[in-house]
Amino acid sequence: MKNNVNRELPEDLMKQLDYKPFETTEIGHPEVQRVAPKVTVTTGDDKVVESLEDVVKKTVKDGMTISFHHHFRNGDFVFNQVMDIILKLGIKDLTLAPSSLTGVMNDKVIEAIKAGTITNITSSGMRGSLGDFVSHGGLKNPVIFRSHGNRARSIENGNIKIDVAFLGVPNSDALGNANGMNGDAVFGSLGYALMDAQYADKVVLLTDNIVDYPNTPASIKQTQVDYVVKVDKVGDPDKIGSGATRFTKDPKELKIASMVNDVIVNSPYFKDGFSFQTGSGGAALAVTRFLRQSMIDAGITASFALGGITSPTVKLLEEGLVKKVMDVQDFDKGAAASMKNNQNQQEIDASWYADPDNKGAMVDQLDVAILSALEIDTNFNVNVMTGSDGVIRGAIGGHQDAATSKLTIISAPLVRGRIATVVPDVTTVVTPGESVDVLVTEYGIAINPRRKDLQDALSNVPGLPVYDIHDLQKLAESKVGKPEPLQFTDRTVALVEYRDGTIIDTIKQVKD
Repeated sequence: MKNNVNRELPEDLMKQLDYKPFETTEIGHPEVQRVAPKVTVTTGDDKVVESLEDVVKKTVKDGMTISFHHHFRNGDFVFNQVMDIILKLGIKDLTLAPSSLTGVMNDKVIEAIKAGTITNITSSGMRGSLGDFVSHGGLKNPVIFRSHGNRARSIENGNIKIDVAFLGVPNSDALGNANGMNGDAVFGSLGYALMDAQYADKVVLLTDNIVDYPNTPASIKQTQVDYVVKVDKVGDPDKIGSGATRFTKDPKELKIASMVNDVIVNSPYFKDGFSFQTGSGGAALAVTRFLRQSMIDAGITASFALGGITSPTVKLLEEGLVKKVMDVQDFDKGAAASMKNNQNQQEIDASWYADPDNKGAMVDQLDVAILSALEIDTNFNVNVMTGSDGVIRGAIGGHQDAATSKLTIISAPLVRGRIATVVPDVTTVVTPGESVDVLVTEYGIAINPRRKDLQDALSNVPGLPVYDIHDLQKLAESKVGKPEPLQFTDRTVALVEYRDGTIIDTIKQVKD
């Protein structure tokens, strides 16, 4: 069985899991039926419990699906506390369904897999030791990778049914009203956790900061929460994010950023009221600063900035260059602190951000998205999931979701070290080429042949060399050579969904 990006799919597994192959980025206008959680009616005036173990005993049983959020990133203390208790109790056959997995979770997940406690995982991504473990066949069943928008869609339609959500928050009152803006472990927007709070059968908040009732503003509400657990420390704010992320001094990244800015400024979309989403890497942050000066020079403002938010984006808001920031996650302390003080920095949940099955996601209104890539091939397909060795070392995140913008730009170096970024075929297709418009490297740009309008607009811009993507691929190969083909077994260790729930690719076990 092949899908529309020419990827072989395991027919038996597709039938077993009731999957359809990816066909198109056009979602259409289906009518969908959403699910609702079970609710245990609460009428008391205090949900605070001192023992996390007692809560786990009451809520978690063999075969359940449990979830966590990743807003703390590597400052997360919640996951390991909960999993230690689950392991101690000998609970088995759980499905782990976090919004994503961070490095501090890896060792505990591997321990839980080896113990038979975790037998299924669905996530946006994984890296490090866990990615290596899964890539070499360590997990019994295939991981299901979903974008942030697709995770929201899957929760809302019941494909992911969360039995218990364990959500760390920097503050809560005794009834479960909580936000991410106050306390010792502030991380700003609770955008991904809001889906779990709304749809999980049981919602457990963990916090080190019980505040007076009623706690406002309430991102998570008492109507959604079953238990509030007081812990010594919910997270390390120094590992949630640094201050304002430093402007890159890397000449290659600066050159790429400058060319990305040239593409935007000379496109049909650079006009008063345009909207954009950037990432958090060095080149993407540099684009934000180049774009700032171009907006000042042209005398225009943006209607909104979207996605994971950084301090440079918040600065544009403060200067009046961006009217609204639509915030699903904050990547540094400056952005997190800003949401508390600026009413134009709006917290949004993952459904509002990017769910393809709702009545209008923010990504549907995006003019420009600047995204990264581990690999991009001559059909403009993008890989952000597996490395050149075939090992899982990335995350879909919002990549597929933001790529629905009117102008999707991939910024990436031509080669990284001795590894080509522009290749004949990517190892894993995550974002299909039909939704990618321009590739920008330090050597020049390539425009998707589908976009004749962009070819006309960008072909004669001074200092912006335009190449056929095949020529960039050959240039990359001439610099680093042609690698030996990767060796995989026939066993599928992961399925990669497109944002509509169809299968865009599979990841096979790496051959030892």
